[in-house]
Amino acid sequence: MSDWWTNFQQAQPTAHALLVLCLVGAAGLALGSVQVRGLSLGVAGTLFVGLLLGHLGVEISPEVRGFVQEFGLILFVYTIGMQVGPGLVDSLRRQGASLNLEAAAVVGLGTLLAAGLGALLGLGPGASAGIFAGATTNTPALGAAQEALRATGTQDPAALAVPAMAYAVTYPFGILGIILAMILLRRWHGVDLETERVRFEQEQRAGQESLTRLTVELTNPNLDGLTVRQLPGIEKLGVVISRLRKRNQSTVQIARADTVLHVGDVMVVVGTPRAVNQFRMIVGRVSQEDLTRAEGPITYARVVVTRPDCVGKTLRQLALNHRHNVTVTRLTRADMELPVTADLRLQFGDMLQLVGTREDLDRAARLLGNAVRELNHTRLVPMFVGIALGILAGTCAVHLGNMPAPIRLGLAGGPLLVAILLSRVGKLGPLLWYMPVNANLLLRELGIVLFLACVGLRAGAHFADAFEGGRGWLWLGAGFVVTAVPILAVGLWLRRYAMTNYLTLCGLLAGSLTDPPALAFAQGLCRSEAPAVAYSTVYPLTMILRIVMAQLIVMFGTG
Repeated sequence: MSDWWTNFQQAQPTAHALLVLCLVGAAGLALGSVQVRGLSLGVAGTLFVGLLLGHLGVEISPEVRGFVQEFGLILFVYTIGMQVGPGLVDSLRRQGASLNLEAAAVVGLGTLLAAGLGALLGLGPGASAGIFAGATTNTPALGAAQEALRATGTQDPAALAVPAMAYAVTYPFGILGIILAMILLRRWHGVDLETERVRFEQEQRAGQESLTRLTVELTNPNLDGLTVRQLPGIEKLGVVISRLRKRNQSTVQIARADTVLHVGDVMVVVGTPRAVNQFRMIVGRVSQEDLTRAEGPITYARVVVTRPDCVGKTLRQLALNHRHNVTVTRLTRADMELPVTADLRLQFGDMLQLVGTREDLDRAARLLGNAVRELNHTRLVPMFVGIALGILAGTCAVHLGNMPAPIRLGLAGGPLLVAILLSRVGKLGPLLWYMPVNANLLLRELGIVLFLACVGLRAGAHFADAFEGGRGWLWLGAGFVVTAVPILAVGLWLRRYAMTNYLTLCGLLAGSLTDPPALAFAQGLCRSEAPAVAYSTVYPLTMILRIVMAQLIVMFGTG
């Protein structure tokens, strides 16, 4: 059996590598699904199966492993960016400064501990920087530390290899440590995940009023003879007149922008409660009529925007009221109702509620697409273009002052930021950046499983070597402190005193360590997009800080 396995590995290295990765992935996910007192490792189980097999001597082709590891990471971070991009700007506006400050505190505390323990234990700057990178699962920081070490004039191959060895020893606990920290924080504070999810949704909707409708009779004589467009406050308040019954008439009609109004006309106004009430005070008084039940050809329909030509255009540009005699009364995007304004740009998948005759509604639906099946179609060309742009962005070097090595976002940061940007833009020329939820989840899970399987196999193979002479134990202990102390200290303070939502806290901690596996665990644990939003909010600043701090540890340690 062993001869067959050896021959198979030598004769077909690619097939052998793929077989091992599939076995690690299957066994890891099975292990991760086992629950102990309601808790499970989730996707992180793949890492530990990989570590075990790597320690037992199971190896795969380095070329295949390197490619699969990086491509898996790219798939994971790209799909995360596509998911959180549309709501990220709102999150940054509301709490971006505070979240980034808190993440910077984690980075700063970890830097002080890594440098201090390195000096106290006599580990040397190379080992200290490697511990800092591995304990915080930041591969770009390791690369920056190695370049900084070479820039100091170090030529000894053994000394140059120290950062990578310290990184390999501390990396697994870097992943495990933050997962344990999330579990401990939940246990210590008795967190109920369902309560936290409800609280997060309430926080997201804070300041965003739901839409309502009100039937109003025009009684203000100063407005008699004005058109709908000329009504004071109609655009500023963001209200829409969906239906209209002229005085002395029984049928209901659409209120066009050029429809002339008279005292006694009755209309249905849609908008936020505050805006509707202010508009009512301008126009007249509340009417008890229910125009939605009045006789006439006017009805309503919900239409989904799926036609690429309409994506990115404003409601003013589409002019549905003028060209198709229908009125847009509501717009729902990602389960959020948005006030309807003329300058609102449509995105793929937006659901519009239209009011008009059946014939007019059908014409408007054809214009907007309304092909629900398109929501389940995965567009691969934009995905590959987006990933390619992300790789280019991640490899771009930025030189800061006298730093010995340039700063790069790497293959974890570049695709993430590009995906966030493209998901916000939505459409460039013929390319439409939209990914169905099921496809997003599939690619995300596949990517992180492949990444963790490769990391486990690689790190497991070097464990025994690193512990020769006892230095590995020192590295492991220092890494434990550098991983656990900052996130537990900041996490406890934020939860106990700042009352930070647990879902947001998990994303913040994962982002402060730039740790995709921890984010995957948090997503699976919380079953919410909240961790991903916080992770993406702090990731760019944290990545830059960790790269800079790793170089400073080397520079000051050798100075």
